[in-house]
Amino acid sequence: MCPETNLHPTSTGKDSANTAVWLYSRADDSPPSSSSGFTPLAVPTCARLTVTLSSSPVAPGDGRSQWSSVHHSPHFLLSACKQEVTRSPVERSSDGVRAEMGVKSGLHVWEVLWKPEHRGSHAVLGISRQNCPLQASGYNVLVGRDSHSWGWELKTNQLWHAGLSHGLYPEKKKCHEDLRSQSSTSSDTKMAQTPLPIPERVLLVLDADAGTLGFIVDGSFLGVGFEDLPRGVELFPAVSSVRGGASIRLRYLNGATRDPPALMALSGLSICHHLGQQRLNQMHKLPLPTRLQHYLLSSQ
Repeated sequence: MCPETNLHPTSTGKDSANTAVWLYSRADDSPPSSSSGFTPLAVPTCARLTVTLSSSPVAPGDGRSQWSSVHHSPHFLLSACKQEVTRSPVERSSDGVRAEMGVKSGLHVWEVLWKPEHRGSHAVLGISRQNCPLQASGYNVLVGRDSHSWGWELKTNQLWHAGLSHGLYPEKKKCHEDLRSQSSTSSDTKMAQTPLPIPERVLLVLDADAGTLGFIVDGSFLGVGFEDLPRGVELFPAVSSVRGGASIRLRYLNGATRDPPALMALSGLSICHHLGQQRLNQMHKLPLPTRLQHYLLSSQ
């Protein structure tokens, strides 16, 4: 079944708005509690990303939500709507696919749904230029194997570019430093090097203007993974896999231009932030016109 008719429950505008409210509150000294292991690793986001996440997602049938029918390994099969790809059970092969449409400017957010049990080894999510290789013999990190792609290997949490590992993402050791630990114990080092299990839903955040790539997991923006990406060059979301039966969905959520966010959008987020999740249902008590109350409710 195509994703248009069977949307993932977390793909709604409400979920994106809740994510934005959470991210917006990261600037506060007392972030909301969460059982997610990514919460202490989250970093504050820029206003442009926060406003983008608070906006309702574009229509599911948007062309930027489709995998390419041409630029993919022959071992990847596309669904009729091209929003989902499934890898054939082929041995000793690394296989990739990129999106149908890329971007050259602006800030953009895509949702990728990839169940952990469908990953196996060398499961990579990232971006590529137009001519990134999408099939190779053996089991390899394909997205990030050359200078035309940048990838995050989900099982090991390593970043890859030009065939080299660029370290763990997120940088868990930095979390210990932020806690002002004056000594590095063996347990701290082991914790920093242990990969975090990545859930099914990951948001890919590409800022083509700034030349950066980062990811959002469990409502936590994990910071910039790659920087100094080429500007003015078309960049595409891409994945690579070695597991037979791996099924991967893509959906474009929203984007923003280089222009600063509208003051009205920023004001709405600020009001919702200061009200807090517990008081958002009391919006009607604010001394505001009904039309503004409705606007604030729609931007939650």
